[in-house]
Amino acid sequence: MAKDKLYIFDTTLRDGEQSPGVNLTANEKVEIAKLLSKMGVDICEAGFPMSSDGDFEGVQRIAKEVGPLMDGREKIGKPMVICGLSRATKGDIQRTYDAVKYAPLHRIHIFLATSDIHLEYKLKIDRAECVRRAVEAVAFAKTLCDNIEFSPEDAARSDKTFLCEILGKVIEAGATTLNIPDTVGICVPEEYGALFKYLRENTPGSDKAIWSAHCQNDLGLATANTLAAISNGVRQVEVTINGIGERAGNTSLEEVIMALYTHPDHYPVYNDIETTHIYRISQIVIQRSGMPVQPNKAIVGVNAFAHESGIHQDGVLKNKLTYEIIAPELVGVPSNNLVLGKHSGRNALKNKLEDLGIELSDVEFQKFFLRFKKLTDAKKTITEQDILALAGDEVINQDSLETYKIQNILITTGSDVLSTATVTLVDTSSPAEESEGEDEEHKKSEGKVLVDAAIGHGPIQAAYYAINRLIGRNISLKQFEIQSVGAGDDALGKVFVRISQDAEDKESKSKQFAGHGTHNDIIQASVKAYVNAINRMIEVERKN
Repeated sequence: MAKDKLYIFDTTLRDGEQSPGVNLTANEKVEIAKLLSKMGVDICEAGFPMSSDGDFEGVQRIAKEVGPLMDGREKIGKPMVICGLSRATKGDIQRTYDAVKYAPLHRIHIFLATSDIHLEYKLKIDRAECVRRAVEAVAFAKTLCDNIEFSPEDAARSDKTFLCEILGKVIEAGATTLNIPDTVGICVPEEYGALFKYLRENTPGSDKAIWSAHCQNDLGLATANTLAAISNGVRQVEVTINGIGERAGNTSLEEVIMALYTHPDHYPVYNDIETTHIYRISQIVIQRSGMPVQPNKAIVGVNAFAHESGIHQDGVLKNKLTYEIIAPELVGVPSNNLVLGKHSGRNALKNKLEDLGIELSDVEFQKFFLRFKKLTDAKKTITEQDILALAGDEVINQDSLETYKIQNILITTGSDVLSTATVTLVDTSSPAEESEGEDEEHKKSEGKVLVDAAIGHGPIQAAYYAINRLIGRNISLKQFEIQSVGAGDDALGKVFVRISQDAEDKESKSKQFAGHGTHNDIIQASVKAYVNAINRMIEVERKN
């Protein structure tokens, strides 16, 4: 049976970034986009250019720096399409085109709500006006570029007859891809699949466009719904790495790809994803977004290939196929074997980084090597997992993010007593103060040295209180999570935090910022994560 090409449309950088607390910088977006391209993603929705100047910059940079890339895409034979999201207005469409036009292959993605509840309460227009706006928007976009996607927002709750009407009209106007989003994640697989069957059979000119599925995971059915859509003629799927996104998230790229891989005869499609890149990009998205995945997350969770029960362990030792449907190496899960030690040199470390797909400049590598050497003094066994975690903690090319740098932490704690934390930060935005009595450490500082102490119910709370005093802000901790990297009493600790700033205006107060930190000392990891989140918050404030 001949198979059709299934186009993989990744929206990690747009819909995924809409997760609360996720604020990716332009550098981080470029980094992730390069990995998506190398993995074989067909279309990258790089952002929503009209939403902010920062988003416009990010999309434009991806179009310029990632759009033309062919590295690792030999079997695909063409660069990745760079896409921007736009409302159905000429201003939005022009702004989106101005951001994506630098990529050799680019797309404008227009959305407009079509459900009666959205038309009445959100847009306050009738169906006729909805059709007029959609057609006008697509026709204008077509004057700018040939690759146009149209999404009827809340399609799953829209009247099917009306959907056929408006989709037929936008096809006439020039739409080349029709995306049918289950915006609120309400569908079950049979229902969502049947919707595509109906639309494809009843929409005028349906054979002239590629049909696309976009599912939210509110009922935990996003992957199942997407697979049902593929069975009913969909040839583009909209996904995110780790399934991140608003509310319960989006369809997970890794789940769809591996479901198709393990059932090659069930779905009449093929794709160009190189699966060995999955784990690496999953870890990068976790680190840059500050959104960890649960241990039992399919494909990329730390327990995905762990076998605890004796029966399972015995079976796997005899034949892995007894309990493993996917080999860990197939998705790029690194080994937990000893790979490097305290006597390993720069070349050995550089070669291992290259094997893991980690690219560092000479300056970045020197910084990383020093951190690696410190780790080897504290940890006997260094594994690939450790190296990935350590590399992920280096914010590549992000020196501009570090308004505050940690210089020293001193903790006094015990049982049934309040803890005291003395924290020394360097404010890189302020010039260093010099005096005759200064010690050499302060003279070499990159900025003004700040020192303060605070008490709290535990060392981490005390350290966070001290940092708040140092920076003169009232920061609230919204989420705190610890994960171990590997096993053993010398395992690295990875901390994820989410913070917000107490403010008078509701908008500033509601904004959350994620941060992460890795260290073999969990208190230091916690402080690194907190300062990382604060630096991200300041960077967003600076750009806005």
